[in-house]
Order: sequence, then structure tokens, then C-alpha cells
Amino acid sequence: MWRTTPSTDNEPLDLTAYNDAEAMKASIRNHLLFTLAHDPQTATKMHWWWATCMAVRDRALAQSFKTMRTHRSKNVRRVHYLSLEYLMGRLLENNLRNTALYDSAKEALTDLGQDLETIINREPDMGLGNGGLGRLAACFLDSFSTLDLPAVGYGIHYEFGLFRQEFVHGRQVEQPDAWTREGSPWKITRPEYKVEVSLYGHVTQHFDDYGNAKMVWENCRKIVGMPWDIPIIGYRSATVNFLRLWESRATDDFNLKVFNEGSYIEAIHDKAASETVSKVLYPNDATESGKELRLVQQYFFVACSLSDIMRRYKRDNQGWEAFPDKVAIQLNDTHPAVAIPELMRLLVDIEELPWEQAWSITQRTFSYTNHTLLPEALETWSVGLFDKVLPRHLQIIYTINEKFLREEVSRRWPGDISKMQALSIIDENGGKRVRMAHLSVLGSHATNGVAALHTRLLRAKLFPEFNELYPGRFLNMTNGITPRRWLMVCNPELTSLITESIGDAWTKDASKLRALEPFAEDPAFQQRFRAIKRKHKEHLTTIVKKLTGYDISADAIFDVQIKRLHEYKRQHLNLLHILTLYRRLLQDPGYDMQPRVFLFAAKAAPGYYLAKNIIHCINAVAEKVNNDPRILGKLKVAFLPNYGVTLAERIIPAADVSEQISTAGKEASGTGNMKLALNGALTVGTLDGANVEIKDEVGDDNIFIFGLTVEEVEELHARGYNPWDYYWNDAELRNVIDWIASDFFTGNAEDFKPLRNSLLEGGDPFLVLADYRAYVQAQEKVDAAYRDTTNWTKMSILNTARNGFFSSDRTISEYAEKIWKLPGIRVE
Repeated sequence: MWRTTPSTDNEPLDLTAYNDAEAMKASIRNHLLFTLAHDPQTATKMHWWWATCMAVRDRALAQSFKTMRTHRSKNVRRVHYLSLEYLMGRLLENNLRNTALYDSAKEALTDLGQDLETIINREPDMGLGNGGLGRLAACFLDSFSTLDLPAVGYGIHYEFGLFRQEFVHGRQVEQPDAWTREGSPWKITRPEYKVEVSLYGHVTQHFDDYGNAKMVWENCRKIVGMPWDIPIIGYRSATVNFLRLWESRATDDFNLKVFNEGSYIEAIHDKAASETVSKVLYPNDATESGKELRLVQQYFFVACSLSDIMRRYKRDNQGWEAFPDKVAIQLNDTHPAVAIPELMRLLVDIEELPWEQAWSITQRTFSYTNHTLLPEALETWSVGLFDKVLPRHLQIIYTINEKFLREEVSRRWPGDISKMQALSIIDENGGKRVRMAHLSVLGSHATNGVAALHTRLLRAKLFPEFNELYPGRFLNMTNGITPRRWLMVCNPELTSLITESIGDAWTKDASKLRALEPFAEDPAFQQRFRAIKRKHKEHLTTIVKKLTGYDISADAIFDVQIKRLHEYKRQHLNLLHILTLYRRLLQDPGYDMQPRVFLFAAKAAPGYYLAKNIIHCINAVAEKVNNDPRILGKLKVAFLPNYGVTLAERIIPAADVSEQISTAGKEASGTGNMKLALNGALTVGTLDGANVEIKDEVGDDNIFIFGLTVEEVEELHARGYNPWDYYWNDAELRNVIDWIASDFFTGNAEDFKPLRNSLLEGGDPFLVLADYRAYVQAQEKVDAAYRDTTNWTKMSILNTARNGFFSSDRTISEYAEKIWKLPGIRVE
């Protein structure tokens, strides 16, 4: 049974001292019996998973008490990371690796008649994110704890994730992602820290006894934010931070008087409406009600978070001037930007600070990460909607804007209306709208891009006037990924080979992967490296068969494009190349090409109809190609449904080729490119986002770069881009585009007309046709390079060895040094 050690009344039992297999076995058995009320004979795999997670959580919480005690005793400066998404994936294996409990848990479960891998696979992915933005936030949480940085993540406790993707006749169908149906052993509710949030209502000017005016937000609708905490365990670190997620609840269960009068539905209406706020990630904003819900969601989580931050600050500090010295708040994109006027409201209306002091505190507290160069993706809200939902905040935004334009812009550029229009938080072209990116830049002391190219374009193209007004405020923080999740967890075989060869220092300092370079030409190392890749490819063939019904061969090149489905990411450029190969094979049965399997995985936003049309087209092409005996199995295509972290962990170690083919100047960074390269996949990519830096790290000989540069894209648009010119001048391109719009693939020539029209009548906004021929030529180089097995393996090994720069530990260290001024705090 469980062993104990003496402890004082104020000290919890130090469970971290009990990490061997016997202690783990006792913990798992006890949770099975006394937490879940099951004995080993009646327990299901779900119960075993719960019990194992609880045993790990016990130890994490014991260490979190030490962390909190250390941080409070030192009254530390913390960073508070505000993100609408956290794509966490599964946590059990990651936490076992980070706590060095993996072997103990495996032995304990074996003794109990269970298999650890089976238990790990029982866990659902947490439905808290969508794509790269959310996965980046999850990687950052890992690095915060690993680097001993005091940090709290804040987000929303979604009952349903984005959606569960299914294909019906090749078309995407969205189903609810009920990831919380069986609960989660990692979550801990904190009702003592619940927060009441106001919405709607109106603002009235009141005067005190001395004639001083004060704005009062009244007659508001109230909802409650209930916090749930998830411990975030660092790798080989004593620090355990936490992610706090807010669940919306009604202030009262229902109106009892109305209920007693027989109107049950009316009585619970407000309760249901309040709890809708945290129901689903990214409600469809194609309707006005959807837009309103998204704005309510964003304000709800930042209002709860700021209340929590200020409560913690007031507990240990006096006065407000020191607030920016103890509190750093990072806005992960513009979704939490309403936190800026909310902090101003709290400081001015509630704490009664003078405006100028409150604004100084606000600017010194916030920093902002921009994640997009697409103008249409820069969040704006109609003034009317903002006034309806957050009337006091709109007043504050107008005051911020008026002071900024009068006191800074007009002084710098007297009488320059164009500068005022460019810099104003309120966009008045085609109806007044609040520019959340402008608000974020103005309300922060630092704004950062997420790749060197992205930051350059941020300064020169997106915010040139702000950059001119505030030189030095725009910084670059190239994104990174955690090597724990994206190598140690998803590719333990390669992890073992690396550690055996160069030691394990790389797990805490990924730059030390460079020590692998001498092994790139070692025949024995190459052979083992290839064997590991082969094993993952064989495993992926079984997954593809299970998910799609298609048989694929591990002998083929596995060419992978896994990311959100968006036109600028150009999955349809990949599709045009696939059709080019298919047509060549049909025209010439002896066409010489390496067998290749093209693997896609992506979700399209429910209202993004062209993206969904591209998915349908890829699936229709796959159905034709995979069942056409004339091409002798040289070409296969599979679109894997319901892409998420766990599926990515299976695909990435098996990939030979990584497709990173966005239009130059459109992808801010990308992190899938880093994950794939770290696992030895070779990149086919444009000079966009972090591809530029990946090329610099791995070397020109170990990457396949093609296509227009940012400057060439601008020149082409300036001359006047006409996709019809490319269509008529390239017969092969013309044939595959016309083929798409025929009845060959589905029997209905109308099915893929939207895709064809977007490329021709729609003006091809992302220059697919302009880059087509260069892309086909780059793929021919891939085909030729793969034939030289020894050199291909060398290139793959060098990609792994030279991608250590793209560690989230490095990224977060740079944030901590350059933006947050945040020292690490060692927890004993």
C-alpha cells in the first residue's frame, strides 16, 4: 500500500519522492478503487486511463504546491499568456515523459495486467484549439515550465472543440467534438476563484459630491466564469505552472417565479444563453448572432482573466504603479485585444486612477503577437455591435483613439489626413469598425512577428506608419516547437538513436542537435535512421487503411501536406501537381517516376465553401487514382479525416516530403514545417514564413525551394496579374484545370467549377497558376533526389540535426529576455 513520510500540518505529502513502479502501482490501484469505485475486474480501459492520469496528476500537484509557494514567497513577476486556443492534444504520455515516470508507469501497468500504450491511446485530444495558433500556445506552455519561468496560461473551457470532421461522398461534414463527454482527469475546478462578468447594458454619467464626473456601466446582463486548471509540467524541471480555462455559467439557475407559473423554457432561457458562451470554439461568424457570440466569448475570457490577475496582484502588493513590474500580459493575436480597454476600465472606473497613469500602466503591461499578414484576417468589429455588447469599452476605445490622434499623430504629421486615417483605431471606410490589431499595437509596449520575413513585412507593409511613429517597438520572435512533444513523444525510436549517439543534453537545449552532423554520412547511422523512418511509414499505412480504406505502400515517397485548409496554403497547387502526374501516367504507361503517396489532413472552416470544395475535389481525385489499375500503383492519394495533434504525431515521423507551399508573403511563420523537418522530412517550399530561416539553417542543398519571392509577387501584381496568360501558355496546366471541371471525377461537371473559377474568373488571388510550373519542376528534383538513397538519408539527418534553432525553448527565452524582462525562478 501507499507509503507515507512525516509532514507538518502545512506541508503536503511529498509524492514526488515516490516515483518507482511499486509506488505508481499503488497509486493507480488506489485511484481505481477509491476515486473511480472500480476494482481491476470491472474496470474498463477508460477507468485504467483515468487512474493512471490521476496517479501522475497527484505528483504534478504536489510539485505545483512547491511552485506556487516559491513564487508567492518571492513575489515574482509573472507572464500571463492570453490565447483563445490551446491545441493540447493528449497529455498522459507527454506528462509521463516530462516527469520521468514513463518507465515506472509502464512497469506498474504491466504488473497490473495492462498495456501502457493501449491506455495512452484511450485518451481523447483536448478540444481547445484549431491549428497552428493553438498548438504554438501549447508548446509555449511546455517551455514556460521547462525554463522555470513563472507563467499562467488563460483561455476558454470549451465544451465542444472546433468540430469532428467526417467525409460523406468526399465532402466535409462537421460533427460535434464532445471531448469532455467522459470528463478529463487533468482538470481541477476552482470555484473559489469564480468571476462575475458584465455584458450589454448602458453607460450613464454620474457626479460625486464634489462635482466630479464618473462613467457607470449599469443594467448589465451578468454571467459567471468558473475556472478550471490544468497543471503544466516542465521537462526535467521542478516548476509546474498551470493553464486556467474559464467556463461560462449563469448567475442563477433560473427565475423561480417564472418557473412556478409554468414557463419552464422561458425560465431557463437566460441560463442556457449564459452557458452557450463557452460551448464551442469559433462559432460560425457568417451570421450576426455568430459574430456577437464571438465578441462575447472574447470579452468573457479576458474579463475573467484580468479579474484573476488583479486579485492575485492585490493579494501581495500595494498600489498600482508597480503593476507592470509584477504583471506581463501577452496577447496571442487579436482575439484577446479587448483586454486593453478592459484594463483601462478597471483602473479608471473601479480603482479610480487618473487616465494618464492608467494608460501608462496598460501600455507597460501588454505586449502583442501578430500572426497574420492577410488583411482579411485582421480582426475588426462593427461599432454598432461593439456598442451593443460593450458600450463602456467602446467609449474607452474612442477616448484612446482621440488622444492618440490629437497628441501623437497630429504633432508628428500636422494636417496629414492620410496618416490619421491609416493610424486610427476606428476604420471609417464602408461603415465604422474597430481595428483590433491597431488597438493591440497602440496599447502594447512591444509588437512581435513570428518569423524574420513576417516581421519585416509587418514593419514595411502592415503597420508602416506605426513603425515610423514607434521605431524599435516591432520585434521578431521566430516561432518554435517543443522537441519533447514533436520528437521525444511522437518519435521515441529516433529519440533513442539520437541520445545514444550524442547524449541527452539536446532534450533541454535543442541547439545541441548539431552534434548529429558528423553522423549524416555514417553508413551504420544512416541504416538505423532509415529503419526508424520505415517503421513509422509501415505504421502509418495501417492508419491510412483504417481511416480511408486505401492500401498504400511504405516503399513509396510519403509526400505530406497537413495544416488548416486555406487558399493561401495552396492545397490546390498540390492537387494540380497530382493531376499532372496522373495524366502523365495515363498518357505514357512507362512514365518513369518514383512511386509516391500524397497524404493530406486538414479541416476547412464550416462557412469556407471554396476550401470545402477543394477537400471534395482531392477526395474525388483520390477515389479515381487509387482505383485506376492503368497507373500500376505508382500514385496514391489519401485525405485523412479529423486532423488533430494525435494524428499529426503519427504522420510526421513517417513523412519523407513536407509541403510548405504558401504564396510568398502570406504565411506568417508555420510550425508544421519545423515539426516535419525535425523528424527528417525534406521541405518543398516557397520563400515564405519560417521556410526562409529553415533554408538558412539546413542549407540550400537540403531543401527544395521554388516559386515567386515576396518581391516578385509584388512586381507581378503591380504589372497586372492575369491567370489566363498562364492557362493559355502552358498546355499541361490548361489540361489539368479543364479536367477538374469535367465530369470525369464525379460524373457531374458542375461539382468543381467553383475551384476552376477561383483560379481563372476569380483572378487566382494566391498565384497558384503563376507558381505551377516552378512547383512541378521542384517536384521533379525531389523524384530524382529520392533515387539516391544514401544522399537522401544524409539530407534527412541534416534536417534533424540543424532544426534545433526552432525550439520553443529558444523562442520563449527570447520573449523572456527582450519583451517580458522575466527571470527564471528555480523551484527547490
